[in-house]
Amino acid sequence: MKKVTIFSDGSSLGNPGEGGYCAILKYKNHEKIIKGSQKNATNNQMELKAVIEALKALKEPCEVEIYSDSSYVVKGINEWLENWIKKSFKGVKNPNMWKEFVKISSPHKIKAFWVKGHNGHIENEKCDKIAKEEAEKLKVEDE
Repeated sequence: MKKVTIFSDGSSLGNPGEGGYCAILKYKNHEKIIKGSQKNATNNQMELKAVIEALKALKEPCEVEIYSDSSYVVKGINEWLENWIKKSFKGVKNPNMWKEFVKISSPHKIKAFWVKGHNGHIENEKCDKIAKEEAEKLKVEDE
């Protein structure tokens, strides 16, 4: 299995509001940036969207390390997901997104790691900047 590292971040201007997301995929010396935006999105939705879209970019089963400053995403993946699946996502926020994550992530071996945001972590800072830029584009379109 190839080892891929994903760095991700999401942004929402207002919560909900214009949302943006970014993920950086790294494999050996290669780097790919995935980014996008969505109207009427929460910060947590954009954090999770970044991870989902990054996983969609993988062409084969991989060993994946995800680095995020979102406790919601990291704990969701590492701690809460198994229980959410058992109870069919009853009472869980963003159930459709989590169901999509389960489907997309199934061929991969995934471990998520939390990094402190706005703390000089190079890839996290880059994702944060791009996610905000993506959200800002929507704001400009609305004006």
